[in-house]
Amino acid sequence: MTKNWYVLYVKPKNEKKVAERLSAHQVDVYCPMIKEVKQWSDRKKTIEVPLFSSYVFVNISECERQKVFDVPGVVRYLYWLGKPAVIRDNEMEELKKWLSNDQVENYTLTTLEPGDKVSIKYGALKNKKAEIIEIGTKRVRLVLEGMGVVLHMKIKDLV
Repeated sequence: MTKNWYVLYVKPKNEKKVAERLSAHQVDVYCPMIKEVKQWSDRKKTIEVPLFSSYVFVNISECERQKVFDVPGVVRYLYWLGKPAVIRDNEMEELKKWLSNDQVENYTLTTLEPGDKVSIKYGALKNKKAEIIEIGTKRVRLVLEGMGVVLHMKIKDLV
């Protein structure tokens, strides 16, 4: 029985509770936490907050995927290209390793959006610069810099 890391979308501010409840149901769960300094008018306090708001990772087999909905706070699985998003084991290990490194003080999370500049890393257009115009579930539209053309790309299943 092969297990995969899936991404669960949970109710806002419920990440820790959902992770604890899933763990109590014998589900392998990971909720990456970071320390953040919060400023109030009279004091400062360091608290732990989820790295990804409203997301929790579960390592579960395909046949056990419904089991997570027994836990209050779970909304749905995150989908990518029409299928539940699967995170590779090596990517989860890198994330865990990165978060366990006490040397990291600052970080920024970003997602690709229309208007972003990218560099194509593979294929016939390797090393060409482009600007994202539109992102769909299975297609991306880019303007190739210096070539004056719009590229419509179908995205392969990456998982």
